[in-house]
Amino acid sequence: MKFTLTEEQAMIQEMVRDFAQTEIAPSAIERDKSEEFPAEIIKKMAELGLMGMMVNPKYDGAGMDTISYCLAMMEISKVDAAVGVIMSVNNSLVTFGLEKWGSDFIKEKYLKPLARGEKLGAFALSEPEAGSDATRQQTNAVKDGNHWIINGIKNWITNGESADYYIVIAQTDKEKKHHGITAFVVEKGTPGFEHGVHENKMGIRSSDTCSLTFTDCRVPEENVIWEVGKGFNFAMNTLNGGRYGIASQAVGIAQASLDAAIKYAKERKAFGTEIANHQAIQFKIADMATRAEAAKLLTLQAAALKDEGKPYIKEASMAKLFASEAATKNALEAIQIHGGYGYVREYQVERFLRDAKITEIYEGTSEIQRIVIGRQLLRD
Repeated sequence: MKFTLTEEQAMIQEMVRDFAQTEIAPSAIERDKSEEFPAEIIKKMAELGLMGMMVNPKYDGAGMDTISYCLAMMEISKVDAAVGVIMSVNNSLVTFGLEKWGSDFIKEKYLKPLARGEKLGAFALSEPEAGSDATRQQTNAVKDGNHWIINGIKNWITNGESADYYIVIAQTDKEKKHHGITAFVVEKGTPGFEHGVHENKMGIRSSDTCSLTFTDCRVPEENVIWEVGKGFNFAMNTLNGGRYGIASQAVGIAQASLDAAIKYAKERKAFGTEIANHQAIQFKIADMATRAEAAKLLTLQAAALKDEGKPYIKEASMAKLFASEAATKNALEAIQIHGGYGYVREYQVERFLRDAKITEIYEGTSEIQRIVIGRQLLRD
């Protein structure tokens, strides 16, 4: 498979790279310290069409292909992975699912403003007792006339404080187990719906993460996504579509770590010469570059298969698994190459490590990816 970018894809990549360097990079370190949500940056990204990149223009999206989206995610995450995950959730987990399985009502009322970037979305699946095992949903919804009443708690929700619309997965028929799970759109401000405290995270600190609480929260029946009982299928299919987004985020971190290591190795001197001239450093750089390139190719392969309408579940999981572990390894090596300077915030590589680790955990841990890949292979 040959990955020669089209003229449009190359233009998008260059445009996003310039935007990331000029608009995101200058405040990345300070926002990481202060945990400040990048609201103004997200508005500017919306103006560029980056918050609904793959959504059909008839729903006010940019109508771009998956490869373009992945390239944009890589460039954003290379500078600030926290901004990357905000973008990824809105594109991969929210607008993707609503466009594919939402009703005409949901597309008109919710998808369009999300695709324009006027509103921000969140995906609420994880719970205190339902992480990797998403079938153990304790949040429940009971039908009451033409409404559903939701009660429960969601954990680790990206964009949890800042989102306007939330996709909420809830149990609607416990006897049917995962066939009795339903997905809903819930608006911020709905009575009975509140968010918890801001989580003080190790990495991606300027993205907001919090718990959500639902107490007799009444949601109109027209806010059901797909249909009653299809919530688990919706969630799993949406996560499959999200994995190339997180893989792209990880590729960005892996590449940023490599770039920083090369720059420092050319500047730092030891034993009478730049450390780039030492074989030990050259070996590390070679391994880092190989990991970053392999991760990028795996991610673009998954994106290309999706654009071609071919099965991509296995490939997306492979990309997410490899890229996330490559990001962590590259960040560790970048710190090692920087020595003591790598351990302080000024040189940024310690942030790359803190940001990288979560890519091995959210949207399916590395262990879950190996299960998905193994099952796909053994089914063939």
